[in-house]
Amino acid sequence: MIISVYEIIDMAIITLALGYIFSGMFETFRRRGMEEYEPLAHVKRFDWQAFKFAVIVTAPAIILHEFGHKFVALAFGATAAFHAAYGWLALGIVLKLLNTGFIFFVPAYVSHSPVTELQGSMIAFAGPFVNLLLWLLSSALLRTHLIKRKYLPIVFLTSRINMLLFIFNMIPIPGFDGYWIFKGLASAIF
Repeated sequence: MIISVYEIIDMAIITLALGYIFSGMFETFRRRGMEEYEPLAHVKRFDWQAFKFAVIVTAPAIILHEFGHKFVALAFGATAAFHAAYGWLALGIVLKLLNTGFIFFVPAYVSHSPVTELQGSMIAFAGPFVNLLLWLLSSALLRTHLIKRKYLPIVFLTSRINMLLFIFNMIPIPGFDGYWIFKGLASAIF
């Protein structure tokens, strides 16, 4: 089976969590007087439109990134599984509840059976490569002017989110995809 029931459940949970965590984050900031300030206002009333918009622009970037890793691992004959990172998702939800301006978390990951260093490097690159393709495709769509005006914000944010995910994941720091890419390449070359 290419995608298990557990992976489908994890995808649904990740999608819901991302929708909640990023809902309202992409709206234009409005000036409010101090008398209107309510730090937990986003908890009291739920904006389904903001939730839906956040799901559309964030979930595909994250889920397709992880499936890039999974499908390349499967192509090399490894077993691979997509997982929700529940601890990180909880951290993202807490940061949203605290109304912090900066949210950093890892919503998902893929585990796979042992592979060669070079294969591991290619598996690690597959996720950022998906983000690169989504970034380039959405940027090209923006330049064509063929997109209806109401879809421009979605395509624009899709472009920016995938650009950030590509750049961020290519940083060669331990734990990031970039580290595994360059480590695998260095091992294969030297």
